[in-house]
Amino acid sequence: MTGRPDSAPDPWALRDHVEGYLPEDDVLLAARASAARRGNAPVGPGAGAGLRFLAAGTAARAVVEVGTGMGVSGLWLLRGMAGDGVLTSIDIDPENQRAARQSFTAAGYGPSRLRLINGLGLEVLPRLTDGGYDLVFVDAGPADYPRYLDEAVRLLRGGGIIALHGVLSPGVLDPDVTDAGTVALREVARQVRDDDRLAPVLLPLGGGLLAAVKTA
Repeated sequence: MTGRPDSAPDPWALRDHVEGYLPEDDVLLAARASAARRGNAPVGPGAGAGLRFLAAGTAARAVVEVGTGMGVSGLWLLRGMAGDGVLTSIDIDPENQRAARQSFTAAGYGPSRLRLINGLGLEVLPRLTDGGYDLVFVDAGPADYPRYLDEAVRLLRGGGIIALHGVLSPGVLDPDVTDAGTVALREVARQVRDDDRLAPVLLPLGGGLLAAVKTA
């Protein structure tokens, strides 16, 4: 006979357990500390582990990342990608990318594994090859997420994955919050859910990771 717990687990303790399940090494911790000094907010260890899982699950050789930051998410992605895979990472801030390159180099990833592009994501993505990518990860301004979704679907091969970070940001579940970013997050979640070409899942990792496989 299966018993029932006397009480539900503390959600904060559960979150801390998930975030700490895979500890980060010195390279990741240094990149995270660099991000903190610059006021950036990279993905947490839980979301990072989720990205590595997605990259490994698709044996990804071609990945696009919008939002290089200081390299935290890129390090997680590279650790899940195929050994000859190339990460294309886009960021508007050249200082971010210089710091990220140092993190990638410290982790052993040389120029053949990286393509760092300085620019606006929505200006760079249209120049990339249709159907040429295994995974597209977006961690950028939420107001543009619906447009990023359109670009990502175009870029992905069949069986490729899109992942959007931050979709469970504060305010998303409060109908009284109607700023442009929050409204866009609700809209992109609806679009992913209702798109017959996508098989989605919403994961409570970090700020919320919305992932979907392109099935058609």
